[in-house]
Amino acid sequence: MFNSFFEYHNKTKHSYYSVRSFPNRLDWDNQPSAFKSYPKEFKKIELDLEKENHSFIYYIAGITAKKSYPGVEYYLRVNPSAGALYPNEIYFQSRNNKDIEDGIYHFDIASSSITLLKKIKQDGVESYFGLNKKTEGFIFLLSSIYYRSSWKYKNRAFRYCLLDAGHLLGCLEISSYIHNKEYEIKYDFDKKGLNALFSFDNKEFFTSSFLITKSLDQEVLELKLDLPTIDGSYYFEENQMIESAYKESLNLLNPKEESQKPSFNFSKNYFKEVVLKRRSIREFAKQSISKIEFETIMKLLNEPIPSDCNETLDIYCVINRVEKMKLGLIKNGEYIKEGDFMSKAGYLCLEQDLGKSSAVTFFITSNSNNYQAMYQKAGILGHRLYLVSNYLKIGCSGIGAYYDDEVCEFLGEYTQVLYALAIGK
Repeated sequence: MFNSFFEYHNKTKHSYYSVRSFPNRLDWDNQPSAFKSYPKEFKKIELDLEKENHSFIYYIAGITAKKSYPGVEYYLRVNPSAGALYPNEIYFQSRNNKDIEDGIYHFDIASSSITLLKKIKQDGVESYFGLNKKTEGFIFLLSSIYYRSSWKYKNRAFRYCLLDAGHLLGCLEISSYIHNKEYEIKYDFDKKGLNALFSFDNKEFFTSSFLITKSLDQEVLELKLDLPTIDGSYYFEENQMIESAYKESLNLLNPKEESQKPSFNFSKNYFKEVVLKRRSIREFAKQSISKIEFETIMKLLNEPIPSDCNETLDIYCVINRVEKMKLGLIKNGEYIKEGDFMSKAGYLCLEQDLGKSSAVTFFITSNSNNYQAMYQKAGILGHRLYLVSNYLKIGCSGIGAYYDDEVCEFLGEYTQVLYALAIGK
């Protein structure tokens, strides 16, 4: 599996030559919608933030702001997204949860409501996770409508679908922390079967799940859904490279489970404000952060992520402006070379000032075989970085575009570069 999938990663690399020879030209007449909604015959329940479980769902991906420009409006959400294109959708099963009827739901983000797709009693999605007993709680399923991203990012869009799904998993993690729920992430489940069950065509597919469940000693029956196929982008252009990459990366190779849980210690009332006000910064003032702030950030990034496929990621940090720390490149907490690499970091991030005017520029990499899991984990780490930085009143910006091979040359390791991020004041 690794060799065939590595081919996709290689074919979607950026280089100094590629970004100049193959510039993205956007077809504004066929811009996809960022929202999916089911027809009016399906019951919609508006979220009431005074209700605990409704608030829990809103903090996953609710709309927090609107920006208007001539001829266009952008709705910003709890979760960040590359290009504000939001290629991911959220579905969930609820059983025995207060203020939410037992059933299968879709989060209709545009209307801040949840759509009841089917009531459940003895049936459920548990069998798609290899379970023969009912569970109570929540089973969340994250999907990607890839054309929302490939409209702009072409073949590289599958990377952004996975990173954005990772950010959603990070939102689920943080909302679970705020609302006192224990969870685990699962990548190993019958995605193909669920794609068929939800009447997806090739435009949409599941990538991960997030479980807040407790087993019940009751047999579960197979769920049957009779759903219409809903076009969630309202325009579509097929991309065989992305569809092949998804299929080739479905099966996990020797996954390693992580059962330890993270330990967060935020002031929850203030942290809730941070979650809602989180934004990607567009420029830095070239001011330093403290060593204590940097160490606090790194500690949170290294907290465990409970999942059934915990891929090993490496975190490289280009130290540009951190008080009482030498300039240089750090790998997983240890200096591997010293020097002023500010300009180099900016160049590697497609010559963006963010990479060189930051206090720290991060590169997250992996030699993993399980592409979907490792990329989504990178998104989770990116989301943690956003929130802990903002909590400390430090700006953060995700950078999904960089000169892949030149980053590897700079790091001194031929690896898969998954994400770049920059933080600073």
